[in-house]
Amino acid sequence: MSKTLTEIAQQLKGATHNRKARSARTIDIKVQLIYAFNGIGKTRLSREFKELIAPKSENGGDADDSRAKILYYNAFTEDLFYWDNDLEWDADRKLKIQPNSYTEWVLQEQGHDQNVITHFQHYTSNRLTPRFNQEYTTKDKGGQNITVPAFSEVTFSFERGNEEPAEHIKVSKGEESCFIWSIFYSLIEQVVDVLNTPELEDRDTDQFDQLEYVFIDDPVSSLDENHLIELAVDVGQLIKSSKSELKFIITTHSPLFYNVLHNELRKDKYKTYVLKKHEDGEYELKPQSSDSPFSYHLHLKSEIEKAIGAGQIHKYHFNFLRNILEKTSTFLGYQNWGDLLDLVEGDRKSYETRLINISSHSKHTGEEVAELTDDDKRVLDFLVKQIHNIYNFYPRPL
Repeated sequence: MSKTLTEIAQQLKGATHNRKARSARTIDIKVQLIYAFNGIGKTRLSREFKELIAPKSENGGDADDSRAKILYYNAFTEDLFYWDNDLEWDADRKLKIQPNSYTEWVLQEQGHDQNVITHFQHYTSNRLTPRFNQEYTTKDKGGQNITVPAFSEVTFSFERGNEEPAEHIKVSKGEESCFIWSIFYSLIEQVVDVLNTPELEDRDTDQFDQLEYVFIDDPVSSLDENHLIELAVDVGQLIKSSKSELKFIITTHSPLFYNVLHNELRKDKYKTYVLKKHEDGEYELKPQSSDSPFSYHLHLKSEIEKAIGAGQIHKYHFNFLRNILEKTSTFLGYQNWGDLLDLVEGDRKSYETRLINISSHSKHTGEEVAELTDDDKRVLDFLVKQIHNIYNFYPRPL
C-alpha cells in the first residue's frame, strides 16, 4: 500500500512499540534494516523520522532537546564538514567543521577526539593521522584578528617510514566519510555502554537517559568493500551488545552492507525491508521476510523486467544489467563480466561495447534518465532474456 514518507516514519515508529500492544505475543523490535536505491528518499525518511520523534518548536527548536530522544547520522551530518584547500599556497589544506552544537557536544563536551582518531585509523591506516586544532588567533583578509575555536578544523598527516611525514594532506572521499562516521560511531559506543547500566543512579552520565532511537542513514558512501564489511560487522556487534531499550533504524543503498548486517543481526529482534517509490510519488516499505538476505542481482533483474513491460526503459537500466553481469561473473569465477556474453546469440563484442557505452557514468544527471533508441531497448530486452535462460535466474519475490 502506498504511503507518504511521514506515514512510513510512523510505521517504523509503530514497529518498535509493540510491547505496548494488547497482544502478549507481539515482539518488541530492536532493529529495523532498510534497503533502497540511491535517490529513493532514505535521507528524507531519516529527517521525517527525526521530526516525528523530536519535532521542532515554533522558534526552531533546541538541538539538545532533539538529541535527548534521537541521534541520527545522514548526508546532512557530512555536510557539516568542508575543505579549505588553501588555493593560494596549496600547502595548508584542512577539513573545516561548520559551527554546530552536535560536534561541539561530541568532541568537546564528551571528549571523544582520541576515540575518533582510533576508529578512523582502524578503518584506514595507522599512518594516517587526523589532528584537531586548539583555539588560536589569526588575521582575516582585512588584517583584523579573529579567534578560531578549538575543534573547528582537522588536518591530516601521513607517516612515510623514515622520511618526513606528509603534512596537511587532503584525504580521499572515502577516508573523509570514514572520519566523519568515526565521530558518530564513537558517540554511539558511549551511548550503548552507558545505557547498558540498568540503574539510572549508577550511570556515568544522565545525558542519554531519555534517548530512544539511533537512526543511521547510509554510513558506507565511498568505502571499499573490505572496509564496508568491517564497518557492517562492527555496527552489528555494537547493536547486539546493546542491552537497553534503545532502538536502531538503519538504511542503506549497499546490498553488501545490507547483507552483512542481515547476517549479523539474524538472531536479534529485527525487521528488514525494501523501500520503494511508486510513480505517483508515494512509497512502500515492503517487508523482507525470508531467512536469508535478498539476492540483489535478482532484484535488479526484476526492476529491468518491469521497466521493459511498462515500456519505460532508461539509461540506468543498462547500469542494472551491467551490475548483474559483474556480480554473476565474480560468483562464477570469470575474470571479465563480458565473458558471460560468450554464450549469447550474436556478436558478444558489440553487446559488451554497447553496455559499456550506455552504462558509463554520466557527468550530467539528466542524461541518466534520457530515452534510449528503439534498438537499444530491443537489445536490453534480448540480453535480459538470454542471460536468464543461460544462467538459470529464478527470482523469488521480495
